[in-house]
Amino acid sequence: MARLSREDRQIALGRLQAGQSQSAIARHFHVSQSTISRLWVRFQATGSVADLPRAGRPRATTAAHDRFIRLRHLRNRFLSASSSVQALPGPHRLSDQTVRNRLHEAGLRARRPHRGAVLTRRHRQNRVQWGNQHLRWTVRNHWRHVWFSDESYFLLQRHDGRRRVYRRVTERYAPNCVDEAPVHGGGGVMVWGAINTAGRSTLVHVQGRITAQRYVEEILRPHALPLLADQDAIFQQDNARPHTARLTTQFLTDHHVQVLPWPSMSPDMNPIEHLWDELDRRVRRREEAPANHRDLLQALQEEWDTIPQQDIRHLIQSMPRRCRAVVAAQGSHTPY
Repeated sequence: MARLSREDRQIALGRLQAGQSQSAIARHFHVSQSTISRLWVRFQATGSVADLPRAGRPRATTAAHDRFIRLRHLRNRFLSASSSVQALPGPHRLSDQTVRNRLHEAGLRARRPHRGAVLTRRHRQNRVQWGNQHLRWTVRNHWRHVWFSDESYFLLQRHDGRRRVYRRVTERYAPNCVDEAPVHGGGGVMVWGAINTAGRSTLVHVQGRITAQRYVEEILRPHALPLLADQDAIFQQDNARPHTARLTTQFLTDHHVQVLPWPSMSPDMNPIEHLWDELDRRVRRREEAPANHRDLLQALQEEWDTIPQQDIRHLIQSMPRRCRAVVAAQGSHTPY
């Protein structure tokens, strides 16, 4: 049977005092009539409907233990519960679960950590400076002219530990329940793309190692330049070696391409990173998974073309918030 909460007990008591029958109250709260009867008896005997004090199991830790556990894990968030059991001073017989319980009481729970780029002090300073320089930029007057570009690598088979199989207890090693995976993930394909509030580029397959010469001849000249024909267009690219090479810089200067200065180690500032995640999810949701690299590339190109343009506009419209977030974080990692 369900147990009445403190608020429900007060309501039930009011109904009892108003003369409503115990059976009617029990039906309303979906509990047994004996529960309501015991509640009324307790109120008549003690004048309260609160839980009676219970002896319970004695607490295994002292206040000093609790403080030690909390502070130790606040100072180093990646420590394990077992390490705190071993480091706890004085004689004790604590289990790992007891430490976890104390951490739960302090609002600390083990969760999957965010994977972020390594940020040095110089990186943080540059990110804050860049954010301050673009705080006044608006979507209407500035960000809608920017073409955000990037390369991304997609694996043929991705095993991140999140995939689940529905099986019986005895079917752990059944052929249709085993997630078979190549030793190195089966390889993958690299693609290049660019997005703007008004459209997107074609998804370009990048084969092999990308160099400045290949970047200019295979990506910038045939695919990027046509997108940047508008005199107000601004081109964004990160600081990868092929993007900042002298050959690339000279090519963009000769063709009068306005390039958006970009802080190093700042994928969270580029909205196309979220589009890559969405593209990967769309490919993984397909009923027939790609069987080889050619199938994977075809699936990526098909899903790239079907992503609604409204989704891309929403991502680019987040740029003012991203600038405010990086300034507020003093150049550190942001929720984006």
